[in-house]
Amino acid sequence: MPTSSCAPTPRPPAGTARSRTALCLVLALFAACFLALTQSSARAADLLLSRGRPVTASSTESAAFPAAAAVDGDPGTRWSSAFADPQWLQVDLGSVQQLTHVTLTWEAAYATAYQIQTSTDARNWTTVYSTTSATGGTQTLNVSGSGRYVRVYGTARATPYGYSLWEFEVYGPGGSTPPTDDFWGSTGDIPPAHNVVEVKILNRTNGKYPDSQVYWSFNGQVHSIAEQPYLDMPANSAGRMYFHLGSPDSPYYDFIEFTVGDNVFNGNTTRVDAFGLKLAMRLHTKDGYDVEVGENRQTFAEDRATTFQRFTDAVPAPFKVLAQTQAPYRIIAPGSDPSFRSGGANANYFTAYAQSVGVDAATSDIFGCAASLAGNPTMCAALNRHVATLPASQQSDPGQYYKAAPANYYAKFWHDNAINRLAYGFPYDDVAGQSSFISHSAPQWLLVAVGW
Repeated sequence: MPTSSCAPTPRPPAGTARSRTALCLVLALFAACFLALTQSSARAADLLLSRGRPVTASSTESAAFPAAAAVDGDPGTRWSSAFADPQWLQVDLGSVQQLTHVTLTWEAAYATAYQIQTSTDARNWTTVYSTTSATGGTQTLNVSGSGRYVRVYGTARATPYGYSLWEFEVYGPGGSTPPTDDFWGSTGDIPPAHNVVEVKILNRTNGKYPDSQVYWSFNGQVHSIAEQPYLDMPANSAGRMYFHLGSPDSPYYDFIEFTVGDNVFNGNTTRVDAFGLKLAMRLHTKDGYDVEVGENRQTFAEDRATTFQRFTDAVPAPFKVLAQTQAPYRIIAPGSDPSFRSGGANANYFTAYAQSVGVDAATSDIFGCAASLAGNPTMCAALNRHVATLPASQQSDPGQYYKAAPANYYAKFWHDNAINRLAYGFPYDDVAGQSSFISHSAPQWLLVAVGW
């Protein structure tokens, strides 16, 4: 199963108070101390969300000042940009998070004008803080909002040099924003797990199949939702849970992958091999962390034939066959189709592009991150996303992905139709945190939605 990994002292309140009597002064000091302690306690509860997360930048001054240096926790390393306006530094938190404050530790080359912006897709941005009169140093900024991606966007420099940050720290409570619609239904009736995590399977086939014809299987157990909608999942290694519609061995099937430890859930929805059924899962943990991945609501709401047709309409000609070879049951990954293999019509789809960056690999091996690319996830991801010829600092920027051919347009489709655009479209899609992999300790329950 593909996998991936994961306080500054607040400024004192500004302002002074004048008093006419010693009593007023004592009361004012008491109130100020109480407020400071209260704020400090609340701030201390926030988690540092950005440390060690994937980070990208509009530019770097040189290899000595990489983007990653701004989130590595080392006060002696820094990011520095090119000597031009505008420039930005962007961190990927891995999932949509509530934000409370951001701390910028500037080097002497600081921004006088900049914005703090958030996004769920690294394409559309919302400004949560803006200034045109910054003075550098260490700045702790209270912000309100949410996002998976957070960036500092500089528009005016204080010096002739670039923008330079020792540290870019993003803080929040650490739990993703729970969904606000009724897609997942009620969660208050989910029984407590006696093992590691309680799994509940949901019928989201829009009336196509009754609960008595939505089946799940795990470790020798086979049940319909009508018989048993819950599974008290024990610790297990590299497991799969299968779902079938119509009958327990129906050709309409798909699966999720997971490894469950004594007190941790690691898992994902996957399109690495094929699309079989619409799947989404939501993990909730005992510390309040709540995250969902898989196909988005619009994809669940539409008929299966519509999804197949939209895939065919969205992808270039060489990829259209993927929705035909095993239709109506599956849309297969390109590496599995004979046309992209040796002797096939598209066997050389990636050849010239890969050779331009020094990679001699078969097209099917690029799609599958196999052979010589099995040990090179960064290059395999860059080839699939068509960013291999870009500077390293831009290869982790989702805004650059799939802009030109050759690229893995099969993977692009599933990202475009996934919650927060996170999907496993090829084996190393977790590079730069783009996969549907979720992991957290103290799991409480896992919901799995099965669609048509």
